[in-house]
Amino acid sequence: MTVRLPVRAELSGRLLRRYKRFLADVAFEDGSEVTVHCPNPGSMRGCAEPGSEVRCSTSDNPKRKLRHTLEMIRVGRTWVGLHTLHANAFAARVLEAGAIPELAGYSEIKREVKVAEGTRLDFRLSGSGREDAFVEVKSVTLAEGRVARFPDSVSERGRRHCQTLAQLRAEGSRAVQLYIVQRGDCTQVEPAEDIDPLYAEALRDAARAGVEVLAVRAKVSPTGISLDGPLPVKL
Repeated sequence: MTVRLPVRAELSGRLLRRYKRFLADVAFEDGSEVTVHCPNPGSMRGCAEPGSEVRCSTSDNPKRKLRHTLEMIRVGRTWVGLHTLHANAFAARVLEAGAIPELAGYSEIKREVKVAEGTRLDFRLSGSGREDAFVEVKSVTLAEGRVARFPDSVSERGRRHCQTLAQLRAEGSRAVQLYIVQRGDCTQVEPAEDIDPLYAEALRDAARAGVEVLAVRAKVSPTGISLDGPLPVKL
């Protein structure tokens, strides 16, 4: 099944540095050096090497302080998608297409669902004649060899989401942690226990409580993100 999210990343350049979480300096092909918005709050470990080829998009919104956004970086021969919101938009297309067999058959997909005070999950699937499914999406960019790993920095928010999913499962709903691996060079996913052991423990606890842990691989290019099939998750 073909599922694709178009992406406009028309500007080519080289990464000079990434700093203050949401800023990066890029040298474009015309010789200009520009500060761009970095839409990835993680450490971007393995995906922020100075001199790497990058692609950026351009916004005409006059209210934006920074006109350009860092969309992807080339690691070796592979484009890695850095925009975390693209992972959610891509997940929505995958779910709407019924491209993940375990989550197919639902007639209603609701986004940004409040499940507790101060806590939202990315999707609620309903209307299938079975229990609703709550889905939390995580964008994965870190890889060691052929193994995609999450998170790339300590993630208290990620741990809370695992606990929330486990609670929803205990209350009778389906609960799903879905990893979108925004690079096409990985063959499996695992928690990055050396980076955040508490997250790894929370994920395993959630899985033991009945939370489903799923992953898909996406091929990233300067024009779009395409579904490249499921990936196994090793807990």
